[in-house]
Amino acid sequence: MKVIDLRSDTVTLPTPEMRRAMAEAEVGDDVWGEDPTVNRLEAMAAERLGKESALFTASGTMSNLLAVLTWCRRGDEIVLGDQSHMCLNEVGGASALGGVAYHPIPNDEGGCLRPEDVERAIRWENIHFPRTALVCLENTHNRCGGAVLTPQDTRAVAEVAHRRGIPVHLDGARIFNAAVYLGIPVAELAKDADSVCFCLSKGLACPVGSLLCGSKEFIKEARRWRKAVGGGMRQVGVLAAAGIVALEKMVDRLAEDHENARRLAKGLAGIPGIRLDPERVQTNIVIFRWTGGPVQEFLARLAEGGVLASYIGGDQVRMVTHYGITAQDIGDALESVERVARRMVGAGA
Repeated sequence: MKVIDLRSDTVTLPTPEMRRAMAEAEVGDDVWGEDPTVNRLEAMAAERLGKESALFTASGTMSNLLAVLTWCRRGDEIVLGDQSHMCLNEVGGASALGGVAYHPIPNDEGGCLRPEDVERAIRWENIHFPRTALVCLENTHNRCGGAVLTPQDTRAVAEVAHRRGIPVHLDGARIFNAAVYLGIPVAELAKDADSVCFCLSKGLACPVGSLLCGSKEFIKEARRWRKAVGGGMRQVGVLAAAGIVALEKMVDRLAEDHENARRLAKGLAGIPGIRLDPERVQTNIVIFRWTGGPVQEFLARLAEGGVLASYIGGDQVRMVTHYGITAQDIGDALESVERVARRMVGAGA
């Protein structure tokens, strides 16, 4: 039985061209700055994002952690969305490893932070308060269904933060999805952020990796923190080679994932027990409510039929389209979901 894995775009497999590039990669010791393939990838990433420099890291979580460790001191505070990946899904690393406190404020349905909420959250000088050292945004926004932040959305928050002398970090794990959706250069989405990261291992289909981008001074310090948390990976050009292929060949095809996600959402919206607004789906993430019975039973029955989805709390289920998922797979998945849903809703009646 074929398995249609819609749990995440992290399950993508490298393309044949990536595998060849990895096998043939010229490598050196990256901790000493001597891996030519890593150096090329970092230069490409910095240029694409419109920043001076970039750093290859093991994951998006590591990139976000390095950004916090670089911008903040122990006892500082970061302002971020209450539905953000950094707040909910990164094991509290900023607090555990950096001694940095979280100050969550509400994300709206589109993943944005309201500038007035950011203004209120920034601490004024007082001996009783932690220092607000960083404001963090996310684009696209995972928990808000892959919602896209426009350049104007980012600029509105950055103007508030910068007016108070506070840098902005953009968790751009899927920022290329946002750029493709909006039809603009990815640098436009990053220009008002002081640091930004993006993942290679999601929609871009690499096996490993993320890039953290910023000024030369920022990246120099982030490189020290990467070494401190065990991120110096030596002959890592075997991985960076896949990232070069991704930036050259895998960005434009993200539009295919978006189209498949829209088709998936429209189909799901007509199935009993499922609640979602397909018009809100912008990129490759579809989040819906399952009201036809126990969610875990629903997911287990889907898996028995060869469709994998992820549980994200309450009655919410997430499905993500990606490289390796075809239009035919979407049709097959919808048929399987409808079979399971009708049986469960019928049994409940």
